[in-house]
Amino acid sequence: MKKNHNKPFAFRGKYLLLSVLVFYGVLFLINSESAQLALQKSSTVLTKILPIFCIVILLTSILNYFVKPKQIARHLGEGNDIKGWLWALAGGVISHGPMYAWYPLLEDLRSHGMRDEYIVVFFASRAIKVPLLPIMIDYFGWTFTIVFSFYMLFGALIQGLFMKMLPLKDHK
Repeated sequence: MKKNHNKPFAFRGKYLLLSVLVFYGVLFLINSESAQLALQKSSTVLTKILPIFCIVILLTSILNYFVKPKQIARHLGEGNDIKGWLWALAGGVISHGPMYAWYPLLEDLRSHGMRDEYIVVFFASRAIKVPLLPIMIDYFGWTFTIVFSFYMLFGALIQGLFMKMLPLKDHK
């Protein structure tokens, strides 16, 4: 039996969508009141977060189109401390997709002078997922989300500073 691991998400997503529809159909047959309540709650959440998702996707696409690795690398080399830390934080937060997909780009940036502590900050700040912030705000509120995000960014900086203090040589 073949596995779906090598197939694109869109292909597997059809099965997920079909499964959800079948689940709602079965639930509707068993308990239509619960199915209607679940659909109402789902549509309420979707209505709240859909506009924010659209804005996030648009901004991320614009950034990916206009910002090139060499442009970023010049801010992440030697002598760019504050700007470099901020670029690494921002880059980690706005990045999306699987972590391993970023390895080649970061290796390229590193070969152009990106410092290791910035790579650590980039990876650690990826814990903040911009598309998921609206859901977090909906469940936990603005104050919690802002304080939590601040602590995540602060923790990313601390990890980067620890990396900077390590007496490591070139890893190639």
